[in-house]
Amino acid sequence: MASLGDPQMLAINTVRLDGQHLTLNELKDNCNAAPFLAPYRLIIVEGLLKRFEPKWGKQRYSKRDISKNRNGLERWEGFVSYIGQLPQTTILMLVDGEIKTSNSLLKKVSSVANIKTYPRLTGSNLTAWIRRRMVEEGGSITSQAVSLLAELVGGNLWVMNNEIQKLVLYTRGSQVTEDDVRQVVSSAQETNIFTLVDAVVEGRAGVAQRMLQRLLQEGMPPGQILAMITRQFRLIAQAMDLGTGLSRKQIQDRLGLTGYPLDKTLKQSELYDLEHIKRTYARLLETDLAIKTGKYNDQLALELLLAELSTC
Repeated sequence: MASLGDPQMLAINTVRLDGQHLTLNELKDNCNAAPFLAPYRLIIVEGLLKRFEPKWGKQRYSKRDISKNRNGLERWEGFVSYIGQLPQTTILMLVDGEIKTSNSLLKKVSSVANIKTYPRLTGSNLTAWIRRRMVEEGGSITSQAVSLLAELVGGNLWVMNNEIQKLVLYTRGSQVTEDDVRQVVSSAQETNIFTLVDAVVEGRAGVAQRMLQRLLQEGMPPGQILAMITRQFRLIAQAMDLGTGLSRKQIQDRLGLTGYPLDKTLKQSELYDLEHIKRTYARLLETDLAIKTGKYNDQLALELLLAELSTC
């Protein structure tokens, strides 16, 4: 971004647009506007490509989804030709999560756009990023603290960056330790349970099992753990059911979520199809019955559930 001029002026000339509800004319209006006292105007469109990812299961194809996808693409037929007409002072960025190479809009823009992929960081790549970012913020951290931080936060670099900044401020020049991470990042069981739930939903089996053991050791009731996992899958199912016809404010009101929890739930809903959610609900019910009837002890029932949900 340094090549785009003064960062403060670029911030003033940066516009973020919700691609899920954006029209081509609205995009053109924003792109055609001249920058204010700066050489460039930056337009960031989030979630546009995702609109052209049909949401169907692996075995069932929805004719309604196919038709909706096709009709939506027709409204963006002039997009590719418009890219070639962009003002030289406008930088247009399309930002999305995981997108298949078969995505219909991606296929169209790939010939005229610079495509860059940024895989979610895991393992040694994630820990190396944490160390590097910590140094950039003027801090230092132990190897054990790096591992714990990676386990608790995962690969969401935006959240990770915030946690690193908090840790540097908290330690005031001292090396960040495991105790510091626990104090700042996971100071309560509430944080830990959400870390567990996210790990289950996002398929991070190892983290899910480790967090389960920690929560049980800290005395959290198994019923509460199961209830929180069920709650998140319920929110995901509701988000999927709402579809793309509502504004962000309407989705926010119906789900009762705001800010990061809302963004996280919407992104997680993209990981599933309806059949997968149905199977998950059935498995949650089986676990609840297994615990209540004594078929398995609480811990074993949860371990079996997590092993299945976080790896399927």
